[in-house]
Amino acid sequence: MTQLQFNLDLELLKESVMSSNLDTVVKSAIILVMNEYMEKERDDYLKADAYERSAERRDYRNGYYERELTMSIGKIKLKVPRTRNGEFSTSIFEKYARCDQALVLSMLEMVINGVSTRKVTHIVEQLCGEDFSKSFVSSLTQKLDPIVNDWAKRPLNLIYYPFVFVDAMYIKVREHHRVVSKAVYIATAITENKKRVILGLSVDHAESFESWSRFFQQLKSRGLQSPKLVISDAHKGLQKAIQREFIGTSWQRCNVHFKRNIIAKLPKKDSGEIRMMIKRTFEAVTIEDMRKFKDELMSQFGDNPKYEAALNILDEGFEDTIQYMEHPEDVRCHIRSTNSLERLNQEVRRREKVIRIFPNTQSAFRLIGAVLMQYQDTVYSKQKSLKK
Repeated sequence: MTQLQFNLDLELLKESVMSSNLDTVVKSAIILVMNEYMEKERDDYLKADAYERSAERRDYRNGYYERELTMSIGKIKLKVPRTRNGEFSTSIFEKYARCDQALVLSMLEMVINGVSTRKVTHIVEQLCGEDFSKSFVSSLTQKLDPIVNDWAKRPLNLIYYPFVFVDAMYIKVREHHRVVSKAVYIATAITENKKRVILGLSVDHAESFESWSRFFQQLKSRGLQSPKLVISDAHKGLQKAIQREFIGTSWQRCNVHFKRNIIAKLPKKDSGEIRMMIKRTFEAVTIEDMRKFKDELMSQFGDNPKYEAALNILDEGFEDTIQYMEHPEDVRCHIRSTNSLERLNQEVRRREKVIRIFPNTQSAFRLIGAVLMQYQDTVYSKQKSLKK
């Protein structure tokens, strides 16, 4: 049988070395080695050398065709052997497909991490000597679709999530030749083992009762059971959707947002005392003390018209904002606000700002879903159970 031989073109290599073109030397050597390797593969397939008569011969040689292969050193052109029946196939491209795959994955990772497609094409050109169009980079991101879709549809009935956080952020999307605003709904949770998990997302029209209901129904269709507590802001449509979709679930109004709403209605001057009493109320250790301090505050300042707007907000939303006090002490600091979800939203926003306007809804779902998956793997998965 044929032995693997290397018939190097020494004159070509000598010329490359003398001209100090190291890339050409490396490429030439790789091309020669791969061409010779494919030649041996064809000989082994045929079970006969060139011009050899053999009863075991399977087919006959039929020349070559050229095919390019992109590697980390750039693009090389190979002479691929053929047979008459066309059944022979070299393993070279299968073995080195990981180089192409690594290149694609690197490009996708750059996009997910907030690098613009323009910069991605420039970086790849510098690394590989290849010029890729922005449309090519954009088309590569479509490879994320099945991955993100599988993650977004994964079952949620294997674990019980007692505490669920929901929020919405707005993005710009091109739709019917117009730039429109769309809402991205994101849900996270804390498990009974006190670990954070991203449950899912949805891209829909402006925040409303109907859109929030659709999002919750989607989560329920994947197996999400009614949690003990849903933590969110005070959007009216969201509150109504929680009440309808999650029977027996309490609603926790974000403590941080609630206090900001109260403080925003206080006069800037001569309000130090009421501010201190508001702080004392929400820093109380027991729910009984919270209610007691709140009643004292209302009694002391209730007749002062300059505090009327702030006290109305306090009185109306107080009970919804202290629901976390009904749960174990070691988890209270983690469920009283949506701060953890807002940090996640900031991470999404950091990448979204690079794109500015998504070409369509699917591209928005794809990129934001990929960012959430990455955040789950790099941040939440590495966190230990929430500390006291």
